[in-house]
Amino acid sequence: MKKNVGTVERVIRIVLGAGILSLAFVGPQSPWAYLGIVPLATGLVGWCPPYALFGFSTCKSCK
Repeated sequence: MKKNVGTVERVIRIVLGAGILSLAFVGPQSPWAYLGIVPLATGLVGWCPPYALFGFSTCKSCK
């Protein structure tokens, strides 16, 4: 798994993923909030499966 998510995008994914996931515990407490795990995980790992599938990368130092 070669990294294909750039640093800025990783930070954005982590912040948004954590924010969405927090809605499962506070606020409307919707089970849909568990979808926040997806951007959180891809941000932490630095690899996005759809990016790999389509040959897309936002990581400038990984090319």
